[in-house]
Amino acid sequence: MADARVPFLDLRALNEPFRPAIREALDRVMDSGYYLLGEEVAAFEGRFARYCGCAAAIGVANGLDALTLVLRGWKELGQLSDGDEVIVPANTYIATLLAISASGLVPVPVDPDADSFNLDADGVRRALTARTRVVLPVHLYGRMVDMPAIMSLAQEHGLLVLEDAAQAHGATCEGQRAGSWGHAAGFSFYPGKVLGALGDAGAVTTSDPELAGVVRCLANYGSSEKYIFPVKGSNSRMDELQAAILNIKLNELEQHLTGRRAAALAYQQGIANSALKLPTGVLDEHAWHLYVVRCRERERLREHLTREGIGCLIHYPLPPHRQGAYADLSTRVLPITERLSESVLSLPIYPGVDSQSVIDACNRFSGAAWSE
Repeated sequence: MADARVPFLDLRALNEPFRPAIREALDRVMDSGYYLLGEEVAAFEGRFARYCGCAAAIGVANGLDALTLVLRGWKELGQLSDGDEVIVPANTYIATLLAISASGLVPVPVDPDADSFNLDADGVRRALTARTRVVLPVHLYGRMVDMPAIMSLAQEHGLLVLEDAAQAHGATCEGQRAGSWGHAAGFSFYPGKVLGALGDAGAVTTSDPELAGVVRCLANYGSSEKYIFPVKGSNSRMDELQAAILNIKLNELEQHLTGRRAAALAYQQGIANSALKLPTGVLDEHAWHLYVVRCRERERLREHLTREGIGCLIHYPLPPHRQGAYADLSTRVLPITERLSESVLSLPIYPGVDSQSVIDACNRFSGAAWSE
């Protein structure tokens, strides 16, 4: 909604304060003569690993590649085989499932907890089979999954855990940051993310040195050293300019999160309309990539907010098992996911958002009181 009084997201405005530093970084990268696999990427990898609380971070081309490379890495290490099953929340973005399919594995979508929107240990337990090898929790919208419960279940059954942390930069669970709970994690730095580049970029985090080495090799054509290729890899490398930009923005990530949390708090305290179900969770643990409400008359609410000049989007209107790409999953019974896809609506949330206008518009909506 380019003409919205309160845009859903204004990347130009959010990036404007970084313009001088980014221009300086561009000059520095150009002058260095190294545009890939240089000092900027190495610096960001080290800093981001420390920020997340992991031993290693590997910069890659995007978030989808990050997940795919971890799964492929486990296959190279003999920990996974073609046809192994990966449990995943059914209401995630399709990229999570695409990573599984691209790795020769089988996605097993499971209904999330309706309150948190996230995968829960009980749902995972019910979906376990003899072929289950991986649990892939998605910290959807920036709220972390109950990772102690997931890790306990994984340990009990000898499962690998891969966090999809694409929306959860800086989110915490019991004081521990996203990306450091599982055996590995995949991050996206798509421009609209909490920590976003000016283009595509991603990262893998892990404290497993063997996996880190294999992922780094796979991301660089399968090369362990120049012109030596022990495995069949791909080309998935973070470039120096995006790394330089991310280094700049990482400096301000905590302040950025504070701004998002302030907006979320304003919504929690100010929206007083029984037609809207507000999100739950610990405010200061959530990264608030998205602020998602539910409404029985979602389309009427969306039309109302649009008329009021408030940008809003649906995350996501059609879950993966209803997409043509996953027609083989279309017969799965996933009632919670179906209800979520019919009722969720994302409100604008970012530092400096005109939260009062959003609150006022929401409170002026006349609709049926929320009920499941």
